[in-house]
Amino acid sequence: MPSFDVIVIGGGVNGLACAARLAGKGRKVLLLEAGAVPGGGAGERDFAPGYRAPALAHLTQGLDARVLQGMGLARHGLAFDPVATTVLAGQAAPLVVQGGQTSGADAAAFAALHAKLSAFARVLAPFRADKPPRLVAEGQPWGRLLRQGLAIRGLGRDDFRELLRMVLINVHDVAEDELTDDRLKGLLAFDATLGAWLGPRSPNSLILYLDRLSRGEGPLWPRGGMGALARTMAAAATAAGVALRCDAQVESIFTEGDRAVGVRLASGEEIRAGLVVSAINPRTTFRALVGPRALDAGFYRRTGHIRSRGAAAKLHLALTVLPDFRGADPASRLVIAPSSEAVEAAFNPVKYGEVPKAPVMEVILPTAREADWAPAGHHVLSAIVQYAPHAPRAGLEAARAELLENTLAVLEAQAPGLRGRIAHAELLMPQDIEARFGMVGGNWHHGELAVEQMLFNRPLPQAAGYATPLPGLWLAGAGSHPGGGINGAAGWNAAGAILEARA
Repeated sequence: MPSFDVIVIGGGVNGLACAARLAGKGRKVLLLEAGAVPGGGAGERDFAPGYRAPALAHLTQGLDARVLQGMGLARHGLAFDPVATTVLAGQAAPLVVQGGQTSGADAAAFAALHAKLSAFARVLAPFRADKPPRLVAEGQPWGRLLRQGLAIRGLGRDDFRELLRMVLINVHDVAEDELTDDRLKGLLAFDATLGAWLGPRSPNSLILYLDRLSRGEGPLWPRGGMGALARTMAAAATAAGVALRCDAQVESIFTEGDRAVGVRLASGEEIRAGLVVSAINPRTTFRALVGPRALDAGFYRRTGHIRSRGAAAKLHLALTVLPDFRGADPASRLVIAPSSEAVEAAFNPVKYGEVPKAPVMEVILPTAREADWAPAGHHVLSAIVQYAPHAPRAGLEAARAELLENTLAVLEAQAPGLRGRIAHAELLMPQDIEARFGMVGGNWHHGELAVEQMLFNRPLPQAAGYATPLPGLWLAGAGSHPGGGINGAAGWNAAGAILEARA
């Protein structure tokens, strides 16, 4: 039976980051990926003959700086290009936004609001780089957290009060208070709720926008696409000494003497290790791989209550021509969210298992940057569509057909003639995302990113610091602090916690 110091389950961004950091410190690490290639949601695939698209995520706010530097990804050829955002809203003129810069009557107000929120995000960003305390355990990093808390208090009385006010408020109210342009209100509301199970009027929705800003100034396109990012990280991990195996589906984590000691693959092969690290969904880890016999009954029951509702669908279109979105730069990020009210109106139906009449969405045309992703003269459209019903009342296929029809109607209104140029369409509902990528409920964060499931509550208080109640088993995925996004912070933090515990 092969043996390693550490087995990491899941070859997504977090799994790669965790494995590379541990291998760089001399650990013998095996990384097991169920798919044919590493990357998870940060990859690419042919969705129709000759047409390639990002598998799931198609942009990033940027990898964690520690991951970039620690893995030497620039030396391995990874580079990013900033992407401007073009807001499309009804018959209003398209509005270009880059960082806090835009045009129109609200330009100064938007710049001031962006600067204020970015300053708050920078103060909160250090919390992403540390493990949260486990309130149910001793020996927690209260000193580091106290220093970070003092840094927040150092904002000054007025800014400190404003930060406390804003973390408890919803993004719709902030947009209404600070802006007059519905296009900017819609963009703010959309970015705050992208990938979340909430609308702009939901309590605490602004904190998700601050979390987004803390990951980076704006959207980035990895040169070569998300697949290039995944390949570069895999190459860097291998160079660090990680043994990477793809097409290696883990069937179970086995224990001896109440301790995790290895994994069993679907092929029947067993592999032992001093530690097992799961970078996949925590619910899957505890309920499918470990099972109730090795866990406390109360803890096992609570793992089934981790909320993981996904409300984003992924659309891929193969197009015979480059669509014209009212003159917008085809290499920009296109956001169709006419107003904050429009985002809220799209969210309301999914709470009752229904499909929104006018979904909001983020659209990119990857072939505007990567010409070889489609036949000559043809193009690919990739869109994240919100919102999709987590539990469709009419059934999955009926909901898929209705959401596709409504989405194409919205796209046609902004790019007339687009529907007549579609060679192939694919719409991945949350249920498809769960089946294809192992994301429970289709939630891209491996668990809803909400105030009550953040920091020392992520994924559960008993497993908040990456260590789990089962000795020898650790977590390193997006279901742990600080959550998802193509960032790698959770995996890097988990490796740091392991190294600290084993020092």
